[in-house]
Amino acid sequence: MGIMLGVGTLWYVTEMMHKGREPEVRGRLTVAAVLRRIDTPSILFFLGILLAVAALETSGHLHLLASGLNDAIGNIYIINTLIGMLSSIVDNVPLVAAAMGMYPISQIPVDDKFWELLAYCAGTGGSILIIGSAAGVATMGILKIDFIWYLRKISFYALIGYFSGILVYYLLENVM
Repeated sequence: MGIMLGVGTLWYVTEMMHKGREPEVRGRLTVAAVLRRIDTPSILFFLGILLAVAALETSGHLHLLASGLNDAIGNIYIINTLIGMLSSIVDNVPLVAAAMGMYPISQIPVDDKFWELLAYCAGTGGSILIIGSAAGVATMGILKIDFIWYLRKISFYALIGYFSGILVYYLLENVM
């Protein structure tokens, strides 16, 4: 909502700044002209997802999920691994936003290993399946890659790389 307020304010200010200019020059300098050149559906998609995550956080569902995961599993490595694997189906932006709502900074400090591992897991987990990231979906469209082809030829190697990275992180944090 803050972004929308910022865009509205910027729109108003730029309209006032360029009020006396010719329409041709003014047309290129307004927020409306800039908005015509951006990928509005993608922005609205992420805005909608982040609003949905905020609604889940406000209603308390994310806190209940975090409590349930902590009670059932309790290990941050396994919790982050599951979040990363979920990232192969759901985009990592809403997952990380949900995790930020599930585990507030008052509970887990900013530079905690939970957040480092979450960044790795959510970022690379989307590569297990091609549909797990916006880049993968775009690649499917541009290069005409079939989901089943990716699943057969690439997913296994992506899964091995994913678990290898988690293992290396675990070893670096706990053994060395």
